[in-house]
Amino acid sequence: MRSIEWRDGDIVIIDQTLLPARLEFRTLTDTESVAEAIRSLRVRGAPALGIIGGLGVAQAARRPKAANANALLERAEQAAETLAGTRPTAVNLTWGIDRVLAKGRAIPMTAGALRIAQSMVDEALAIQSEDEEACLAMSKHAQEFFQPRGVVLTHCNTGFLCTGGIGTALGAIRHAHESGLDIVVIATETRPLLQGARLTAWELSQLGIPHALVVDGAAPGLIAREEVSLVIVGADRIAANGDVANKVGTYPLALAAATAGVPFVVVAPTSTVDLSVTDGSAIPVEERAPGEVTAILGSQQIAPPGTQVINPAFDITPASLITAIVTEHGIARAPFGPTLRQMAGGGKTSRSHAPKPRAKAKPMKLKQRQTATRVTGPSKKRAPVSKRSKAAKRTAAPRRAASRKRVAKPVPGRRAR
Repeated sequence: MRSIEWRDGDIVIIDQTLLPARLEFRTLTDTESVAEAIRSLRVRGAPALGIIGGLGVAQAARRPKAANANALLERAEQAAETLAGTRPTAVNLTWGIDRVLAKGRAIPMTAGALRIAQSMVDEALAIQSEDEEACLAMSKHAQEFFQPRGVVLTHCNTGFLCTGGIGTALGAIRHAHESGLDIVVIATETRPLLQGARLTAWELSQLGIPHALVVDGAAPGLIAREEVSLVIVGADRIAANGDVANKVGTYPLALAAATAGVPFVVVAPTSTVDLSVTDGSAIPVEERAPGEVTAILGSQQIAPPGTQVINPAFDITPASLITAIVTEHGIARAPFGPTLRQMAGGGKTSRSHAPKPRAKAKPMKLKQRQTATRVTGPSKKRAPVSKRSKAAKRTAAPRRAASRKRVAKPVPGRRAR
């Protein structure tokens, strides 16, 4: 199963706003429905936005049938402008749109509208297929950061729902679990739209990976108490120097990890690297609607009427706090700039090896019901943190949890409307 599928001109997506209460598919038939799905987060996640952006442009080129090549390209360019304006931070969206447009423009006009439209469809589907392969490669490269029986903390949702394959950071977690490392995952709830509670916990449940949910504000404290052996996240845009834009709440996790000497690893495809942006200060940060903060998932009001709201969807984590950036081409470490330039150009790094040929990961088998279980979690007892310098702490190997306690796995409740 894929979160996005092309079906003879229609784009079919899993409506992520309905999870975990209901698994439903939505059919998108035109540019406006695609744009609405992106804005409302029915489809989300940087790689998925690249896929649906490309498919949306291809759909506009293909339907309705254009009288000539000029009319087709004009319609595709109008769709591209509409779709590109929906989410400003994730560079994958414009990358996918531009790639499909460029393919259409590269075909001679004399080839005719039908051939140009089909070439754009083929290019959009190629983006999806390449992302599936990239997810597998990234998951393998990231394994060096996992410890047997380790406790892994992740933020937002980075699994199959937001990619063309098994996921970025969550794909690496899945690989570690399936390799028998016996890891436990701590997922942040990810306020204000609860992507961690609604989506990541749902994916982990479907995969049978032991996990616990934590409120965003408690996560840095867990890291400080050395109850976490690895923090692993995705990215929505990576600047040329290695600064990373990701879901808001990522930055405090990076600060806590750096202070505690815990590896902080970013997993993202090279389509997320934007070499045109020198550093994170130049990355546009999307400001979303106040209602996402003043109400719980748009239903129960939790703030007085008229309350002013600051609602950035992302924050910027500086490269100095990042242990490694993992892409399909390998692992980049500080200084990130030279390696990211090589990776974005399609080159592999000397610090990693190309993945061996392997069978594609089995698609997720969706469970119809979820039942309460218990998972093993980290112990609260830890040795005192030594008074080392910050530089030493950042390079120190994380401690493995000495013992573990029982933590109740959350069971999704009724969906808020």
